Amino acid sequence: MLKNKNYNTIFHIWLISLIFLVSSIIIVGGMTRLTDSGLSITEWELFKGVFLPKGPDAWVEYFDLYKKIPQYSFLNSSMTLDEFKYIFLWEYAHRLLARFIGIFFLIPFLFFVLINFLNKTKIILLTKIFILILAQGIIGWYMVISGLTENVTVSHYRLSIHLFIAFSILSSLFWTLLNSTNKTEKFFFKFNGYNVYFFLLSLIYTQIIMGAFVSGLDAGKIYQTWPLMNGNYFPDDTMLKNLFNFNLPSVVQFFHRNIAYLIFFLSIYLGFNIVKKKDTKMYVNFVIFFLIILIQIILGISVLITGGSIYLASLHQISSIFLVITTLKLYYSSIRT
Repeated sequence: MLKNKNYNTIFHIWLISLIFLVSSIIIVGGMTRLTDSGLSITEWELFKGVFLPKGPDAWVEYFDLYKKIPQYSFLNSSMTLDEFKYIFLWEYAHRLLARFIGIFFLIPFLFFVLINFLNKTKIILLTKIFILILAQGIIGWYMVISGLTENVTVSHYRLSIHLFIAFSILSSLFWTLLNSTNKTEKFFFKFNGYNVYFFLLSLIYTQIIMGAFVSGLDAGKIYQTWPLMNGNYFPDDTMLKNLFNFNLPSVVQFFHRNIAYLIFFLSIYLGFNIVKKKDTKMYVNFVIFFLIILIQIILGISVLITGGSIYLASLHQISSIFLVITTLKLYYSSIRT
């Protein structure tokens, strides 16, 4: 019994560590995008890329490869080697952390399987998460190659897939942790009449995708006013027929704003509903969730009116991690077993 309890503790520490690592790579990935560092390493380098370039010649070799892509030619033709090293190190850190997460997941997972600690449900779920981690690496490279030949940046569609998978991994790990610590087996898609919480969570995932569009298109650098977009509700540089053209930065920013409003008002509705029903078990979860919502909105507005500050934009993305986790906890608590 004591031995099993010790393994439970180790298992929970492992899951918490993975959640921290995945959160970290989302943050580093965000900074990699914000600093336009993602195209600094132009080759896959699954094994070779583990080590930093050794000596001046190796750095020059990497820099020469970077000089062959459009981003250098059209945007950074005056870049020095030291400036290149700065963006290289962001992308290097991102890739190194990704490799570490893969290893840190696989080895303990195999250990837990070998000692028969995991039941069949957990083995299947964790195997799916590992497949997502492997797929994330492939999608990451698929994203990078979209900016190596004809474009000066990566495809915002591929960027959104990359980010969404990262949040899917994070969410799956957190859900597994909740089930394990509460000794339950709640299913993510088992609503039990509480669809409104799942709808809220779906809106937040949609907003994350839209946020990736904003980042990929630098859509936060236009219409830097709030609450209106330069005095208008709808952007004045496009027409309604282009409302669903997500290649237009102004349209993307318009949707990002309005999904945020929808999330905010739905949150208020949920709060009133919880109080009306006197659902005391949801009070603490909701208050924490709503505070994160307010922080997220304040940061989002601040990013706009400050001209797209990298630091505020990074904080905005960091708060989105807390938003997803607190929303998952709220949704999890709403499911009655």
